[in-house]
Amino acid sequence: MLLAVFLVIAALFVVLGIIFASGKGANLIAGYNTASYEEKSKTDEKKLLKAMSVFMFVLAGCFLVLALSQVLHVKSLIWIGQALFVVALIAGLIYLNTGDRFKR
Repeated sequence: MLLAVFLVIAALFVVLGIIFASGKGANLIAGYNTASYEEKSKTDEKKLLKAMSVFMFVLAGCFLVLALSQVLHVKSLIWIGQALFVVALIAGLIYLNTGDRFKR
């Protein structure tokens, strides 16, 4: 049962990653979709979507490690997957929200 949950979440992250990598789905990014037209015009949408797609694929990889822990019945992999997820989440959020990386 837990394996199915991990695989569904990983699949959702992969689908979001594909949407962002194709240059679509900017309205799915929290903060960007509520920004004013002036703010959006100052942002390089392609760079933002590329960074978000990489972020989604990394998070999907973390969930695949969690799924692998269920397949192999290795409890240490679940701790590794959780640690990877937390580190990737914190690092990704810091990267995406600091600096002027996505300004035109």
